[in-house]
Amino acid sequence: MTKQRRQFSAKFKFQVALEALKELKTINEIASGYEIHPTQVKQWKKQLQEEGADVFNENAAKAQQAQAEVEANLYEQIGRLKIEVDWLKKKVT
Repeated sequence: MTKQRRQFSAKFKFQVALEALKELKTINEIASGYEIHPTQVKQWKKQLQEEGADVFNENAAKAQQAQAEVEANLYEQIGRLKIEVDWLKKKVT
C-alpha cells in the first residue's frame, strides 16, 4: 500500500513560514506542532525570505488570469450576438 503525499494550501505554507521567520520557537518545535518535516519548514522559510508571499500563490494567479480571459471572450461574444439580433430586428420590420 502506497502512502499518498499530503498537499498544503498556500495559506498554510505562509503561516508556517511566517512563524519560522518570527523565531519564537525552534524549527523542530514548529515542525512537530504542524506535523511536518523540519526540512520542509526550512524550505518554506527560505522561499518566503527570498520571494515573498506570492511564491505560494502561483497556481491561484494563473487560474485567475485564465478566468479573466474566458470572461473577456464571453463578453465579446455577447456583444457580437447582440449586434446581430438588433440588425435582424431592423431587417424584419
